[in-house]
Amino acid sequence: MATANKNLSNYDKSTLPKAKDFRFGVVVSEWNDTITEGLYKGAYDAFLDNEVQDSNIIRWNVPGSFELIYGAKKMLQTQNVDAVIVIGCVIQGETKHFDFVCEGVTQGIKDLNVQTDVPVIFCVLTDNIMQQSIDRSGGIHGNKGTEAAIAAIKMAFIRQQASLTHNYDTQKVLSSGQLQIEDLPLKIGE
Repeated sequence: MATANKNLSNYDKSTLPKAKDFRFGVVVSEWNDTITEGLYKGAYDAFLDNEVQDSNIIRWNVPGSFELIYGAKKMLQTQNVDAVIVIGCVIQGETKHFDFVCEGVTQGIKDLNVQTDVPVIFCVLTDNIMQQSIDRSGGIHGNKGTEAAIAAIKMAFIRQQASLTHNYDTQKVLSSGQLQIEDLPLKIGE
């Protein structure tokens, strides 16, 4: 188990970029809501702990995990956010439905990351039994929602820094047609 010896809620604030001016979207599945509410609480508390203003946290609910893709897409199109977290929980059942939902959601979120300029953070638990989800949504392994919020802060910062440090107009076009972009180190701090 990847989380057997790890608490998902542990992070070092001193290593994180300042997040007070970022705006975050969170799309939450209503299916398995005891779990998704715990994940949302972990994300929300981590945002507040890192000085994100409550008014800069936009929450939308969707019926299930499969609908997270559309919810995230519409949030990206309408809310001017720096990152989006999708929160869901799919627990293995007796049919292949689990496989189809997990694969579809994973590929859909991957597609949004490829097709848009705003990072979408995957916080969808795909567990075999309910206890595993409980353990990862505020239980013995901490909270995957906290981990997702920290990832969102880091990715919003990378997006911000990339837009500030790369001037595409002055980059060389290689014979392959690709842009040669100077590698600049991203620095965390004020």
